[in-house]
Parts: sequence; C-alpha cells; structure tokens
Amino acid sequence: MRTPLVVGNWKMHGRLAEARELASGVRDGLKRPRGVEVALCPPFTALPAVAEVLTGSPIGWGAQNCHWEDTGAFTGEIGPGMLAELGCRFVILGHSERRHLFRETDDDIARKVAAALRHGLQPLLCVGETAEERRQGLTFTVVEGQLRAGWAGLRADEIARSVLAYEPVWAIGTGVNATPAQAAEVHGYLRGLVSELASKETAQSLRILYGGSVKPDNAAALTQQPDIDGALVGGASLQAQGFITIAKKSASRGGSSKE
Repeated sequence: MRTPLVVGNWKMHGRLAEARELASGVRDGLKRPRGVEVALCPPFTALPAVAEVLTGSPIGWGAQNCHWEDTGAFTGEIGPGMLAELGCRFVILGHSERRHLFRETDDDIARKVAAALRHGLQPLLCVGETAEERRQGLTFTVVEGQLRAGWAGLRADEIARSVLAYEPVWAIGTGVNATPAQAAEVHGYLRGLVSELASKETAQSLRILYGGSVKPDNAAALTQQPDIDGALVGGASLQAQGFITIAKKSASRGGSSKE
C-alpha cells in the first residue's frame, strides 16, 4: 500500500523567525505521524533553519525548485547538489507558477528532473491544466504531454524514484478545488500512463498527490480516493494547525493519525 505523502509548499513566504516558528509548530504537532509521510518546502533562504528544526523528527524537507546544472555561471540559481547538501529529500518541479509566470518550458523541467535524480533527490513533478484547457476538453491531453515531456529520457527505475502531483491551474490559490471525482479521474489516467512509461509495478507504487486549494475541510474527501496518495498544500501549509489537520486526515486514506 502506498503511504500518503503531504507536502507543504510555502512558496515565497517565511522569513527566518517565521520559518522556525512554523516548522516547530508542525514538528510538535506531528511527533509520531502514522499512516502518512510529511515534508515542508520553505524558500531557499529558510532551508537551513527549517532543517535545523526538523532534524531528528519524522518530518522531511525539500525545495521549491532547482537548476539543471550542478554549478556554473547561472546568477540567482540553486544547484541540486546544494539542496542535497542541506539534507533535502524532495524538490518541487514544474509547478504551474514556474511554467506560467516564469515561462519554464517542458525541456527546462525535464532537465531539472534528471538533475534532481542524479543527486538523490525525489523530484515532485507537477502537471495540470488551465480553466480554458478544461473547458475545451483538453485535460488529459495537457497532463499527458506534461508528464511525457517531464520524464523524457528517464529509465523505469528513475521514474520509480519520482513523485507526481496533479495541480489543476484553475484550483491553485482560488479556493476552488477539484471535486474528489474530478481529481480521481485525472489521477487514474496518470496512473495508467505511469504503467505505460515504466511498469505496472511502478504504477502501483508511485505516489500521485493532489494540489489546488487543499484545506482541512476537503483533505479527507480528496485523499480517500484510491488513486490520490496525499496532497501538495499551498496556502493552508502556512498555518501549522491547519496543515497538521490536513496531514492527519490524509493518513491511511483519510484515517486517523495518532501522535
């Protein structure tokens, strides 16, 4: 059985004091999470502070992006080896804000995924359609294209070390989440693609998260769907108790998580 994973994407929030306080709150509220794995992805500047708070706890940490080269003349960028050195386990790649606001291409994202894997990081590849693409009936076409491009050139064993997140762009930061049925339909389609691109075994073991206005009051309904293996949480991850509630409701397909 796939253990649900709940990841907090803090985006561009959290100065050092705030990051320490938030990470400490999550750590103290999830001292012994059962049936769920939890990780926090703060801004680059807060990673050392968050790592210090979480070291020795069951809560992991990761980054929100990385470059595809290890080192070089790339002003303002962060290499995957730098993240690995900080103890990061995950790195979020292909988030719609990177695709749409910063014009990252499928090729950019594929190179980042490969670089993350080279350094032992788990790339959390995000895919999702816009509202207009959904209206045009292009949801499956869009997510399939993003998935195939993001994993281009990967071996089956590399795909198996990855995580997917379905994040419909129309649900991110809008307060309007996909219904459990809408999300489950896309997750099932993605799992079928994983079977085709890697193997049936990989498709059964690989975790596919849902992201897009996940909140304490909808987390259980979403993660109880058989193909939804947890959540990538944005705004709701900035409040410790709300994020803890989401993690507990996601445990063991919406079951309880004891402390």
